[in-house]
Amino acid sequence: RILMPMINEAIYCLREGIATKEAIDRIMKLGMNHPMGPLELADFIGLDTCLYIMEELHKGFSNLKYKPCPLLKKMVKDGYLGKKTERGFYNYQKKQ
Repeated sequence: RILMPMINEAIYCLREGIATKEAIDRIMKLGMNHPMGPLELADFIGLDTCLYIMEELHKGFSNLKYKPCPLLKKMVKDGYLGKKTERGFYNYQKKQ
């Protein structure tokens, strides 16, 4: 109930052009002393897993703060699932 809205808000900030993915993650690491930013964390968890959890929270609580950002839905639909697919908010493909 706490982590997913933070990740979702970070995705909305990216979608709305408020800041770059790097800036969003850097701000949260420096400002909140988190070991990784919310977009990095979403990639680590798996964007499909984040989407599933947010959809379940939204259904269960009927609260808009849990409604998944359209950007997250698009990324999952397009196969961008985070580290497990080597692409999410960041690119994890090994350089040849």
